[in-house]
Amino acid sequence: MEIRELTCIGCPLGCGLEVKMDDSKVVEVTGNTCPRGKIYAEKECTNPTRILTISIKVENGEEDVVCVKTEKDIPKDKIIEAVEVLKSIEVKAPINIGDIVLENILGSGVNVIATKCLKAKN
Repeated sequence: MEIRELTCIGCPLGCGLEVKMDDSKVVEVTGNTCPRGKIYAEKECTNPTRILTISIKVENGEEDVVCVKTEKDIPKDKIIEAVEVLKSIEVKAPINIGDIVLENILGSGVNVIATKCLKAKN
């Protein structure tokens, strides 16, 4: 039986969690003071995901780059590949907050959106 120690990010308390695993299955979670801790631990140990934030190139913008993020979590093991894809694209200004700059990144069903408005050069 494997034991993993995590710090919960489900709420501001940051509980220290101990997760007992049998192969790839969570058997027990201790240390959480709310139900979110158990949910977080199970997800983190069986299917870890992350929101990806990065800057991408902009053509004809008042700035050379714009900040973007995935609308939802993507699998943690796809982060590096997603970064490589996003480093290779360039979007045209103007850009508004929430504009989709890339649909369905890596077939994940998750869009990449702008997090900042950026005007085109005059």
